[in-house]
Amino acid sequence: MVVAGRRKSIAFFISLGIGLIAFIVFLYVGWVLLNWRNGILLFFGVLLVLIVIAGVVLNTTFLVREIRRNAQHDAFINAVTHELKTPVASIRLYLETLQTRPVDEPKRQEFYRTMLDDSDRLLGMIEQILRTGRIGQASRPLYVASIDFGAVVEECLARARRLYSVSSEALTYEPGPPITIQGDPDEVRAAVSNLIDNAVKYSGAEGRVAVDISNGNGFVTVRVKDNGPGLAKSDLKQVFKRFYRVPGPLAMRIKGTGLGLFIVRSVAKRHGGRVWAESEGAGRGSTFVLELPVTQ
Repeated sequence: MVVAGRRKSIAFFISLGIGLIAFIVFLYVGWVLLNWRNGILLFFGVLLVLIVIAGVVLNTTFLVREIRRNAQHDAFINAVTHELKTPVASIRLYLETLQTRPVDEPKRQEFYRTMLDDSDRLLGMIEQILRTGRIGQASRPLYVASIDFGAVVEECLARARRLYSVSSEALTYEPGPPITIQGDPDEVRAAVSNLIDNAVKYSGAEGRVAVDISNGNGFVTVRVKDNGPGLAKSDLKQVFKRFYRVPGPLAMRIKGTGLGLFIVRSVAKRHGGRVWAESEGAGRGSTFVLELPVTQ
């Protein structure tokens, strides 16, 4: 209902802008036909019409962007609320169980592991939100240190396998030669981790994700390829925008906030690298490529 209402609002403002422009053009053409001899008035009339049309276009564009931005913000708040509430409710349930009845030791250890996993998930979400704010500060200096890039990728792979219960066969890794880069270890780790997490989540239970590293032309390249739902051509750049999630039923089923790929793009930009997405279309899988400069 809310989405339909916003779509109607966007359609209304676009129709209004087109209608106003058409009306102005109609009046202008009629005015020219009646006053074609008045050259000076004609010049100022043309100028005035162009200014009015530009104003209408800018106003319509601004309104449509605001409506879309508000929709993205609402979706983000709903997603974050759900993401934060779920692990808290899980931890509370296990604690109440331990408090109200005796539990044998193996079951108790299982409860502890589950609560720790939920705590990690909760902390990861909070860190994701805080990192988005820090990266968005253009004046914030970049902390630089030497990074063993291969070790960072392996660490992120181990985390993803543990967090999503993915086997080594479903999440494969093709290591490259030892590579050292200069950058912020936390930010680089977050970028690689978000790429892998994104691929695993969208590939589903039967998904296959392949990660490989290559080195050339002064850049280290990590490619994360999945056999998930793929991306339309129009979404290849949109997915890196803040709060953006590909519309459709899949976005409702898969948890997320629309911040992960935005963080990847921001980290790449801050480190003098770049990131892009490749896909042959819906149902054909996706490949995300991150390039970062190598230490000379």
